Amino acid sequence: MADTTEFLGTGRRKTAVARVRMATGTGKIVVNGRPMETYFAVDAQRLQVMQPMTLTDTTAKFDVRVNVAGGGPNGQAGAVRHGIARALLRVDLSYRPTLKAGGLLTRDPRMRERKKYGQPGARKRFQYSKR
Repeated sequence: MADTTEFLGTGRRKTAVARVRMATGTGKIVVNGRPMETYFAVDAQRLQVMQPMTLTDTTAKFDVRVNVAGGGPNGQAGAVRHGIARALLRVDLSYRPTLKAGGLLTRDPRMRERKKYGQPGARKRFQYSKR
C-alpha cells in the first residue's frame, strides 16, 4: 500500500484562512475542489501559490488539497502560499532556511483598518464647512 501520510498547514492573510493538506503525488493542486488554474485566474496569483514549492524544488513531488475561505482572490492566494510553506516544514525541517529567506513563513500582519465613528472611513474625514 502507498504511503498516505498527509502533512497539514494553516495559512492566513488579511481575512483569508487556508487549510492545506499535502500528500506525496505528482504535483496536482486542488483549491476548494477546483484545479488551481481555474480557481486562481490571474498568473501572478498562481505564481504566488507555487512559490514555496518552486523554491524547495518539490513541485512534482506532492499533491496539494486546499480549503480556503474569506477575503478576496489576492488574500486567498497569500493564505494558500503561507499554508503550503508551513506544510512543507512538516514534510522536512531542512526546508526552513530556504523558506525563511524567501519570507514565506512570516504571516503578513497587514489588515484592513476599521471604520471610525463620526467619519466616512478609516482615515477620511467629513468635509469641513466654515459656513
